Amino acid sequence: ADQALINRAGFNNEGAAAFARRVAEHRPDCVLGVSIGKSKITPLENATEDYLASFELVYNIADYVAINVSSPNTPQLRELQQSQQLETLLSALQTRRRELQKNVPLLVKLSPDLERRDLERIVEVIDRLKIDGIIATNTTISRDHLRTDANRVAACGEGGLSGKPLKDRATRMIADLYELTGGRIPLIGVGGIFTAEDAWEKIAAGASLVQLYTGFIYQGPRIAQQINEGLAKIVAREGFANLDAAIGCRAKNINHGLHRYEK
Repeated sequence: ADQALINRAGFNNEGAAAFARRVAEHRPDCVLGVSIGKSKITPLENATEDYLASFELVYNIADYVAINVSSPNTPQLRELQQSQQLETLLSALQTRRRELQKNVPLLVKLSPDLERRDLERIVEVIDRLKIDGIIATNTTISRDHLRTDANRVAACGEGGLSGKPLKDRATRMIADLYELTGGRIPLIGVGGIFTAEDAWEKIAAGASLVQLYTGFIYQGPRIAQQINEGLAKIVAREGFANLDAAIGCRAKNINHGLHRYEK
């Protein structure tokens, strides 16, 4: 597949404690978001305790914490997106945040493979619990519309697919979330961003911010500068005073176009 990556490793690292020690010693001069999720070996019934333990280790060094309930590479993790389990998890994290008296923003990272009815239930929980934002989206388990031979793709094994094949799916989901939230909850758009036009699509669909990963792999760190410069030209071209004024400007068009999720 052109400009795509498959991640099969799960959360391949030394754990939250080791991460927190390294960052405390060498804190980067930037906005630092820390993503937490249950360990591969943690049973689903113990997931909340696992998230709480990680949160307590990283909240002091994070500018925001992403609650990852959508990685396809950790067994059963995506089951935490079910509304009842999600409410239990997010309520516990909100309670612990208040107890620690640390107002670090909490954002929920969602899967692009959710149906509209799933999003409706999730948004209801997030809105009611006053979670600070949504990251849309994580990687997809879909292998639809790839150029690479299906047998070769299958040989790569299971895992989350990122990059170009994720782009339109993520943009459509952002538009749905923007509509469902009424623009009240900040959205971070992720998935297939390689150019300023790609970033603009996410913003026009409803994203307040954008993230990229695969684009860095293929194009290097200068991609951020190129996207920022390109976005300034697009905003001027489209007649908006600034990017904030453009958020969600095309969400309705996307939602009423040929955009329903392809399964």
